[in-house]
Amino acid sequence: MTRVMIVDDHPIWRSALERELDAAGYDVVGALGDGESALRVAPAARPDVVLMDLQLPGLSGVDAAAALVESDPSVRILMFSASGEDADVLAAVKVGARGYLVKSARTSELLEAVARTAAGEATFSPGLAALVLGEYRRIGRDEPSPTAMLTDREIEILRMVSTGLAARQIAERLVVSHRTVQNHIQNTLRKLQLHNRVELTRWAIDQGLAEE
Repeated sequence: MTRVMIVDDHPIWRSALERELDAAGYDVVGALGDGESALRVAPAARPDVVLMDLQLPGLSGVDAAAALVESDPSVRILMFSASGEDADVLAAVKVGARGYLVKSARTSELLEAVARTAAGEATFSPGLAALVLGEYRRIGRDEPSPTAMLTDREIEILRMVSTGLAARQIAERLVVSHRTVQNHIQNTLRKLQLHNRVELTRWAIDQGLAEE
């Protein structure tokens, strides 16, 4: 059963989402009102998908999503917001959100988006997918940067991988767990559509990311 955490500061929205997801067969492991609570609960709740509002009190949805992905790169963030502004969508994707759905979506669209996010697919409201793809193409054309889809931590680990360091050595240097480093490497391979560390190292060298 897919484990879903809801993070939304509106109690009515939280309750409605929890009911819909529960009725659809999802295991709702948390329904929280702010990002700080999500960060505290997530390690024990181990959600597969986090349904995250953008506008939250205190820590923003984007910052909370970034922190969740940083601590567990395998978690899949689906932003669910009233805002469809370009800057908001791109900010969410930049920190690792797998999808972005506006709150005007129908219940059936929401449930489908959660299912697709859980399956590892990118999921966006109509029009937003074209925005994200168009932005990456614009960046690639005007300022070549295939690393735009990678987080700062993924780039940091990629640089270390390019020197031949093993995951455990990288973990020791960054003072994180071996599993966290492995998850970051797998996430980077998936994003770049590469198959192994050899290809990853070659890619880093081609992009000028390899450490001296």
